[in-house]
Amino acid sequence: MNKLCRINNVNFCYKTPYQATIQAMPIFTKNQLINTLLPLALGAFSVLGFAPFFFYPASILSLIGLLYFWRSCKTAKQAGIIGFIYGLGLFGAGIYWIYISLHTFGGMPGIMAGFSTLVLAAFLALFPAAVGALSKRISTNQNHALLIAVPVFWALADWIRSWIFTGFPWLTVGYSQLPHSPLAGYVPIIGIYGVSLITVLIACLTSTCFSKNITTAWRRSAFAALLLITTGGGLLKQIEWTSPSGEPLTVSLLQGNIDQTIKWDPEIAEHTLDQYLGMVEQSTAKLIILPETAMPVLSSNMPPNMINRIKQHAVKNNGDILVGMVERENDEYFNSVLSFGNAETAVYRKSHLVPFGEFIPLKVAFGWIYRDWLNMPLSDLSRGNAHQQPMPVAGEKVAVNICYEDVFGEEIIRQLPVATLLVNVSNDAWYGTSYAADQHMQFSQARALETGRMMLRATNTGATAIIDTKGYIVAHAPHFVQTTLDGMAQGYTGTTPYVRWGNWPFMIISFIIIALLWRRNTIVRK
Repeated sequence: MNKLCRINNVNFCYKTPYQATIQAMPIFTKNQLINTLLPLALGAFSVLGFAPFFFYPASILSLIGLLYFWRSCKTAKQAGIIGFIYGLGLFGAGIYWIYISLHTFGGMPGIMAGFSTLVLAAFLALFPAAVGALSKRISTNQNHALLIAVPVFWALADWIRSWIFTGFPWLTVGYSQLPHSPLAGYVPIIGIYGVSLITVLIACLTSTCFSKNITTAWRRSAFAALLLITTGGGLLKQIEWTSPSGEPLTVSLLQGNIDQTIKWDPEIAEHTLDQYLGMVEQSTAKLIILPETAMPVLSSNMPPNMINRIKQHAVKNNGDILVGMVERENDEYFNSVLSFGNAETAVYRKSHLVPFGEFIPLKVAFGWIYRDWLNMPLSDLSRGNAHQQPMPVAGEKVAVNICYEDVFGEEIIRQLPVATLLVNVSNDAWYGTSYAADQHMQFSQARALETGRMMLRATNTGATAIIDTKGYIVAHAPHFVQTTLDGMAQGYTGTTPYVRWGNWPFMIISFIIIALLWRRNTIVRK
């Protein structure tokens, strides 16, 4: 309570030391709370734009909300903080399954797995933070300049995430538009990062149309640009960039549904081998595909009788079988796919390895994590050649990629335009029943659309699917069941603009725009 004292017949009110301390303590104001929780919620809401939800307007609506906050920021620092909070919501909700991989299947203590997942989300959140800060700084508080800077910086941030520290381009905003949005029509031309730029531009233009502090001319121009971009994308989706080659072939994609906790248990290895052999011999398809590391033994340790039976069955079907196994050569281990059947045996070795999952970066510094906390097999593999030729199997030239490799479009096109068909073999059992497998499949949808080739995905627990050249799922096996997905596949020839030029058009355009904005900013300040 306040106490009264009397000095020279005047009453004075003073506070006790306890009350003064409480009053001096910082508290969140209503505005501060809103500025924290709303960007966080907007980032989490954006995840609905990606698989398995495919609600592509969500990412655009989320970005419109973020732009509202960035416009109200007075400094680049404030914009950076808002962007960081947004990024925490986006990546915290979007890659929570990293915890499952580390704790449930990797054996890392729960607290450390949670902390590691949070650290990764915070690192990735630095990219939206940088977008906000740089855009605010380069726009000199002019809203029309901000609306041009944000799309370019955001797309470049997504691109940088694809290669920095070997790359982790998960939740690149361009993927949110696949395959249903009109903006997907731009993918075969400028790739996924170009679509990131256009997606954020759409959000900027939409926010301009509803902004109060904008001239009628600007509003009309923004609406016209919106109409032009969306209509153009819809028309581009109708273009057939590639053409069918040869006759369609029958395919079988095998999903063994082997529990990750026992996958490498020597006691059940024989059972796994027999299971897959039985599934192979039940198929009459010309091309049969097994998942990543389907056989839990080294290729050199495969029973000769089993290899002979696989070859004989492939020859009987007048085709070939692709089998995921681990190879050993000169004390090096490779995550590989081997072919058996009519064609001469061919091998593909994974070249883009997952850091901390398939190789240990800075082993001297981080090796103790594996020794003391994690129990991950095959965590120190060697890289295959970055430039490998397509496999000539089943009458097609098949560009194989293993698991995480289908995240990198610029690497997939190394085997094109020679390849007529794309194949991805994966094992996403590491992420349990989360939506990581569906998010991963969306990458394959993008690769099919970028290259104008069908994509066949054979996985251990899901998502096993057949994807057409437009990125749509033709057939999809249920998750977490032992099954064979049978269907038809068609080889294609031809070249999309993306196959020819890769990410170069997007990069050149982006850096030209940044140079122009920087020049304009310099002139305005003078």
